[in-house]
Amino acid sequence: MRTTRIATIALALIVMVALSIGLAAQTKQAPAKPAAKPLYDRLGGVYAIASVVDEFIEALLVNNTLNANPAIKEARDRVPKAGLKFQVTALVCEVTGGPCKYTGRSMKEAHAKLNINEAQWDAMVADFRKVLDRFKVPQAEQQELITIVGTTKKDIVIAK
Repeated sequence: MRTTRIATIALALIVMVALSIGLAAQTKQAPAKPAAKPLYDRLGGVYAIASVVDEFIEALLVNNTLNANPAIKEARDRVPKAGLKFQVTALVCEVTGGPCKYTGRSMKEAHAKLNINEAQWDAMVADFRKVLDRFKVPQAEQQELITIVGTTKKDIVIAK
C-alpha cells in the first residue's frame, strides 16, 4: 500500500511538472500581443508632424482672434516663423514619443507676456483641429494630441 501511495504521489508530481512544462511552452509559442506604437509613429514620424505644424503655424498667423492681441503681434514681429515652426515640430515630436529633443523655453516662460485669454486659446485649438482634419489625422490620434495640448493650457492662458 505504501508503494502504491508513493507511486500515486510520484505520478501526480510528474503530471504537474508535465503540465507546467506544457504551459510554459505554450506561453513561449503564443504570439505576443504587439505593443501599441507610440503616437509619434502613428502620426507618420517627423516629416508628417513638420507638415502639420507648418500649416498650423500658418493658420495661426492669419487668425483674427489672435491678431487682435497686441502682445502676440509684437512676438510675431520678433520671432522668425521658421524658428517657431522648428521649435513646435521638435516639441510635438518629443511629446508624442519620437526621437527629437525640444530645447526651447517652457510653455509658461514662452507665453508669459502674451496675455492669452480663453477665447484666444479656443481659437488656437479650433485651428489645430481644422489642420488635423485637413491632414486626415484619425480621431483617436487627434484626441491624444488635443489632450497633450490641453496639459499646457494652465501655463499659457492668463488667469481671469
